[in-house]
Amino acid sequence: MKILIVGGGGREHALAWRLAQSPSVTSVIASPGNPGIDHCVAAPASVEGYAELAEAQGVDLTVVGPEAPLVAGIVDVFLQRGLRIIGPTQAAARIEGSKIFAKQLFERAGIPTARQLSEIKRFPIVIKADGLAAGKGVVIAKDRAEADEAIAKLGPNLVIEEFLEGEEVSFIGLSDGENLWPLAPAQDHKRVFDGDQGPNTGGMGAYTDPRILTAAQSGEIMERIMLPTLRQMRKEGAPFTGFLYAGLILTTEGPKVLEFNARLGDPETQAILHSFQGDFADFLESGEQGKAGCSVCITLAAAGYPDAPKTGDKITGITEAEATGATVFHAGTMRLKGDFVTSGGGVLGVTAGGETLPEAIQRAYKAAAHIHFAGMHYRKDIGRKGLKRW
Repeated sequence: MKILIVGGGGREHALAWRLAQSPSVTSVIASPGNPGIDHCVAAPASVEGYAELAEAQGVDLTVVGPEAPLVAGIVDVFLQRGLRIIGPTQAAARIEGSKIFAKQLFERAGIPTARQLSEIKRFPIVIKADGLAAGKGVVIAKDRAEADEAIAKLGPNLVIEEFLEGEEVSFIGLSDGENLWPLAPAQDHKRVFDGDQGPNTGGMGAYTDPRILTAAQSGEIMERIMLPTLRQMRKEGAPFTGFLYAGLILTTEGPKVLEFNARLGDPETQAILHSFQGDFADFLESGEQGKAGCSVCITLAAAGYPDAPKTGDKITGITEAEATGATVFHAGTMRLKGDFVTSGGGVLGVTAGGETLPEAIQRAYKAAAHIHFAGMHYRKDIGRKGLKRW
C-alpha cells in the first residue's frame, strides 16, 4: 500500500515514521513534508492539486494532518474522484472550523460543555475566536482589561464562556461516521513556560500514559461525548469520518468538552504514535490497536517563539539525541548547505518512551540535552502532571 500524508509538521513526520513500519505499506510520501521524512514532494496550490498528486503517484490511501485542507474541502474532492482518504468532509470539518458551529452542536446534542455567557459578571472567562487559529485562538481573560484586549484581537465573531476548573485531556479516536476507535489519551502543554505560564503556543510538548484516564472515565467520555457527537453529525446530514479530537476538561461534574478538532493533535500525535503498539496501517483500515505504553514528546522551540520565532539557526546534536534511543520528529526545520536549520517556531519534537511515565520523562530530557541551536528553549515540566498517578 502506498500512502500520501498531507502536511509538513511534527505530526506528519510521526505519521510517516509509524506508517513506514507497517508491513502492508510499501512507501510513504509527504507533501510538503519536512527534512525528517525520506520522500517528500512540493505542496500543490489547491486541494484539487492534492487529488491530482495522489492520482499521479498511484496512491492507495491519503491521510490528512492539518486542519486547513480539511476545512477547505480536500476530502470532498478526493471522494468525488473515487480516491481513498482519511478525514471529514468540509461540512463535518466545521466542528473545528467554526467554534460557533461547534458550540451550537454541543447544545443540540446535549453534550456537556462550558456555559456560554451573555453578560460578564465575574472572571476569569474564556474567549475563543470563531475560525482556525493554529491553536492560538483562545484567551483566558483574568480581568476586564484582558477581556477587552482579547475581544479586540480575536473579534468580531467570538464564543465567550465560563472558565472551567480541572485537568485537561486530549481524547482522539478514528471514526467511520458511526463507530469510534479511541487512541491512547494524552495531555498537551500549550503555555510557553513551565507551570502553564505565559502565552498559548501551538504546543510545547505532550505525553501519553494509560493512567491519564480510568476505564470508567473513558467509558463516560465515549457514551456522553464522542458517540453522541457522531450521532448528531449523522442526524444533521454531515457524518464525521476520520480523526475526531475532543479537548476535554475533567471537572467535579465529570468530563466536559472545551473544543473539538477534526484531525490528529500536534504534538499529541508524536507521543501517541511513538507509544502505539501494533500496525498503524491496520488501525486505519479496521481500528485494530494493541496496548499502548508511555511516551513523552518535548518541543524544542526557536528563539522568540511564539510571538516572533527566529529562523535560520544551525541545529546540532540530533544524531546524538537519537543515539540515546529517542526519536526526534522534525517540525520547523529545513536543510541549508548540508545542515539542519530552524524554519519555524516549534522546531523539533524529542520523543522517548518507557515502561513507566517517570522513565519516559527521564529518557526524553536526556535526549533533548544533546540538541542545540541559538535561542533554543523548552519546558522542563512536560509530563509532570501525570507523576501523581505513579
